[in-house]
Amino acid sequence: MKKLARVLVVLLLAAAAGAFVLYARVGQPYRAYDTEAQDVEIAPGSGTRAIGDALVAAGVVRDSLTYRIAVWQSGDARRLKAGEYRFDRPMTAREVVDKLAKGEVDLVRITFREGLTIADMAALFETQGLGTAASFSAAAGNAASIADLDPAATDLEGYLFPDTYAVSRRVDAAKLVAAMVDRFRVVLTPELLEAARARGLTLRQFVTLASIVEKETGAASERATVAAVYSNRLRIGMGLQCDPTVIYALQRAGTFDGNLRRDDLAFDSPYNTYKYAGLPPGPIAAPGKDALEAAAHPAEVDYVYFVSRNDGTHAFARSLDEHNRNVQKFQVQYFRARRLAERRRRDAAASQPGR
Repeated sequence: MKKLARVLVVLLLAAAAGAFVLYARVGQPYRAYDTEAQDVEIAPGSGTRAIGDALVAAGVVRDSLTYRIAVWQSGDARRLKAGEYRFDRPMTAREVVDKLAKGEVDLVRITFREGLTIADMAALFETQGLGTAASFSAAAGNAASIADLDPAATDLEGYLFPDTYAVSRRVDAAKLVAAMVDRFRVVLTPELLEAARARGLTLRQFVTLASIVEKETGAASERATVAAVYSNRLRIGMGLQCDPTVIYALQRAGTFDGNLRRDDLAFDSPYNTYKYAGLPPGPIAAPGKDALEAAAHPAEVDYVYFVSRNDGTHAFARSLDEHNRNVQKFQVQYFRARRLAERRRRDAAASQPGR
């Protein structure tokens, strides 16, 4: 009996020692992957065992037993969340389980600034490593999500709200596009819609006007005035003659090389507001909140012309004579002075000894 008792004591001590080692492992930081970071994707509906297998296979957790003990200790077996997780340092099994229970998925932030087209956004989507430009363009080419607001829409140009979005590194382009449309719907308040309707604009016309305002000026203080210029032109039947609409037409045709030339103003496209009266068929870019506000509430001014001051702002005019004077001052004389200054700089550099 004494011998049996001694054996039992030894077994109990061995079991206790084994348990101590296992529990100690739960609290020991571990990392078996040799890359800077390890991504682990937990699929929706994954069970506790499948999650553990994925973590062990990725070298994030030492073994299945250590993982199960950590889950048991945490009490979070039913709260482990699906998603893509990034591990970039040694972590204890308990820390790993806590990360999944809190749903601390790995997100990246992508910012779409105001004034981008679908093509611009698609290129950015690809350069950020989130997917192909083609997948984004395809998703943005489906106008079903905006059909209740704009039945005439054939794509989502103008309806993808420019903002910063936190997304998974493997985000589905369609999900991101859907989030951008949802954000547009939030920004498009009933008050904005009512103000647009009061001005006789359909939603499509309203967003189109806002997109023109967005492309014409980056100065927040000018947006309402620029909106007034185009609203006044529409009211009196004057051509909009908006350069960004011509650029958009050329981009759609794949012929824009970054420079707008005088001959381009005759390019045959319904988006060319030099050639066709009224608003173009649809938005030419994604307007931000301020541009939408300006299109809904143009300034109470009677300007019908404006020209760049070459500092990000514009000079506005009520008459063609006044406009021509502004053009002479801010374009002709300005660029003449620049060319003269550049010539003098080159002459001075050439006259230096040793040249």
